[in-house]
Amino acid sequence: MYQPKGEAVTFERDCEAVLIPAGDSGIVPKGAEGVITQALGGSFTVYIQGNLFRIAGQDADALGKEPVAPPALPENATDQDVEQIVWQQLHTCYDPEIPVDIVELGLVYRCEIKTLEGGGRRVEVDMTLTAPGCGMGDIIADDARSKILLIPTVEEAAVEVVFDPPWSFEMMSDAAKLQTGMM
Repeated sequence: MYQPKGEAVTFERDCEAVLIPAGDSGIVPKGAEGVITQALGGSFTVYIQGNLFRIAGQDADALGKEPVAPPALPENATDQDVEQIVWQQLHTCYDPEIPVDIVELGLVYRCEIKTLEGGGRRVEVDMTLTAPGCGMGDIIADDARSKILLIPTVEEAAVEVVFDPPWSFEMMSDAAKLQTGMM
């Protein structure tokens, strides 16, 4: 029987989880046992009975870990301040199978901040995938969207997966190429 490498964990409470790669949401019950196979960007990938689940950082306490603190903005933050925090949040988004964030992989093509009536903000992001058939697209886009929505003053976030231009390894940062052995 396959035994993944990682840290064994027993869920301390019922916890919302996303099934990888299907993207279906559900509840992992208190007492369920699994193995944390990846803990990057504040999210956790947990192997439970032959399936992988993504656990959000704010639910880390269900795993006996410290929950990830939401991002903070200075008072009277400008759109530039918000954009800087958006990019920081995008740097915490990982494909559960690749230990390099989506910004370093060169997957983020556009990030735009728009002011809404009432003073809130809308963030629009265009991103791509390393391969058009990648089953992780919805999960990665949802992770980016949910992390952007944690930013104070952001009321709406739209993350669209696009394939033009097609991704190539030349879009990766040098650090990402080094980490994945492509340099």
